[in-house]
Amino acid sequence: MDVSVTMWGLTIIGLCALIAVDFFIGGRKPHEVSIKEAGIWTAVWVALAGLFGLGLLVFAGGQPSGEFFAGFITEKSLSVDNLFVFVLIMAKFAVPTIYQQRVLMVGVLIALVLRAVFIAAGAAIVSTFAWVFYIFGAFLIWTAWKLIQEARADEEEEEFEENRLLKAVEKRFPSTDRYHDTKLFIVENGKRLMTPMLIVMLAIGTTDVLFALDSIPAIFGLTQDPYIVFTANAFALMGLRQLYFLIGGLLKKLVHLSYGLSIILGFIGVKLVLHALHESGVHVPEISIPVSLGVICAVLAVTTATSLYVSKKKALVEAGSGEDRTRDKDSVDV
Repeated sequence: MDVSVTMWGLTIIGLCALIAVDFFIGGRKPHEVSIKEAGIWTAVWVALAGLFGLGLLVFAGGQPSGEFFAGFITEKSLSVDNLFVFVLIMAKFAVPTIYQQRVLMVGVLIALVLRAVFIAAGAAIVSTFAWVFYIFGAFLIWTAWKLIQEARADEEEEEFEENRLLKAVEKRFPSTDRYHDTKLFIVENGKRLMTPMLIVMLAIGTTDVLFALDSIPAIFGLTQDPYIVFTANAFALMGLRQLYFLIGGLLKKLVHLSYGLSIILGFIGVKLVLHALHESGVHVPEISIPVSLGVICAVLAVTTATSLYVSKKKALVEAGSGEDRTRDKDSVDV
């Protein structure tokens, strides 16, 4: 899709305006985000993404629109997996509930800027070197296998480990271990100190970029249009803050999410390899966008349904075991 510099500029201005509205209406004053508020804003961001996709359908055609929706759904599902780590980060830094929405807002903005750099670099590489699709495809297939291995390991206790950048920042700049409202820096005894608020924001933003190492190649497997790649990432990330509060309690119930994401990544990896072979002159079938979109939606629907079923069954079993233990204790007492 041929996108002019003017269109790029208008798109970025529009996204900035939406972020500003989100901040001044829902995120300016620190507060505990209710399920109702999170649900409304999540619906708003999904609706905006849907309207943008329909706009592409009207003005650019079915192909760009299909690529956007496939990319948005893929990035959104991969972003849900990020929320597990965000929960660990919030716990490690003991972020007060009323400040969590501010942390996520700034952290996601940092992630969006860094992802834009990744996307620009990826688009330049893809347009110059067609063989990079072999690397992207192999990497996604390997990532899919790694996800399955991690899911099968079923590690009960996970702990967030700070990345090198975050460790360097904490080591280089003096900091305090107490929160001072939403302030990023304070002056104490004549010394300028960094607060945990800034550190946890950096943790959210830089950690999300690590996840982009698989999500960016994944969306390039669905479309090579940098405009669609960027906008799909932007809409997927901008609603992530509200999604955190909306499904925070459901994350532990999505026990099959890693399996679903591994299937999606593996599928896109195969699609990339087939595309690379086709570009090399090998006559192989290519997977169309409608098929890709159908597979992605079907996998997410099935894994969500099976996750909720297994979680509900497990809860019933545990509830039954608890009742049995209570009866046994009452019998002993008698």
